[in-house]
Amino acid sequence: MKINGVSYRSVWLDREDGWSVRIFDQTRLPWEVAPLRLSTWREAAHAIRTMQVRGAPLIGAVAAYGVALAMREDPSQLDEVLREMAETRPTAINLRWALERQKSRLHNLPPAERAEAAYAEAAEIADDDAETCRRIGENGLPLLEEIAARKGKVNVLTHCNAGWLATVDWGTALAPIYMAHDKGLDVHVWVDETRPRNQGAALTAFELGAHGVKHTVVSDNAGGHLMQHGEVDIVLVGTDRVTRTGDVANKIGTYLKALAARDNGVPFWVALPHSTLDMTVRDGVAEIPIEERSGTEVTDVTGRTADGRVETVRVAAEGSEAANPAFDVTPARLVTGLITERGRCAANEAALLDLYPEKG
Repeated sequence: MKINGVSYRSVWLDREDGWSVRIFDQTRLPWEVAPLRLSTWREAAHAIRTMQVRGAPLIGAVAAYGVALAMREDPSQLDEVLREMAETRPTAINLRWALERQKSRLHNLPPAERAEAAYAEAAEIADDDAETCRRIGENGLPLLEEIAARKGKVNVLTHCNAGWLATVDWGTALAPIYMAHDKGLDVHVWVDETRPRNQGAALTAFELGAHGVKHTVVSDNAGGHLMQHGEVDIVLVGTDRVTRTGDVANKIGTYLKALAARDNGVPFWVALPHSTLDMTVRDGVAEIPIEERSGTEVTDVTGRTADGRVETVRVAAEGSEAANPAFDVTPARLVTGLITERGRCAANEAALLDLYPEKG
């Protein structure tokens, strides 16, 4: 995708040395577009843990490159690195998927061969994600084209950030939107702010604006109201893990959007790559681990002041404690369908196995 007319991926090898890794520090967006150099696997782990990179597919790709950095440093530390990288974020299954791919690729290799193989595997994971997301866009585009054919304009509501900043390129839920815009469809996006970290207001709005897509930032609680008044034609969200039975884990607040969509007859679609499927889990509510993040993300807010300074201020009453579950699970019964790189399907076990028989 592009920033100021220049094409970027969200993770790439440093062009100067060819072995360190570059990312965009997402904690500094949208106020500053700041490429960050990762030269050790611990820096990669820190970037994932602190959400300098976030988004399930991108976490997996950066973790894979983190393993490659570790193998360049000391190929004998493979097991330690895999274990510690896996502990950085608990909910997104893509992280463990990417680490398992590196483990399978490297474990039986002589230590001297591991670095080269690890870099090759990380590159394959990144390229696969970019192509997968492009195909998700193609498979989701007809949903928007059908609405545009009926109504002339498409109003999409999305939650959190599921664009190219959350993946290697294109995005999941935003990929069909970008393709619709590029085809000339009249697309407008309602962008949930996505408290407490404001990934919608900071990242999705930044992406859409950079690409020229019409959008409006709204408070997280506005979605139901907009649906009641016919202002939402479709809800498109991404996901961090989809179970065998079609339950969907995504950013906290997604479940409430699905409930509002069901009550108002608005289609609720979830876009995902194959790496987000977890066929070992049946009951998402009972079995998917939900990351609990620092309460300060709820009590404090970061923004830019009128004179251009980026400041963090407290908005909650002093002495009040805060809980901060980062994700929730939307049961499959509330999901209209899933958009994958292999096509669209219902959110149930049989439909998923039709698309992915090898995962049976």
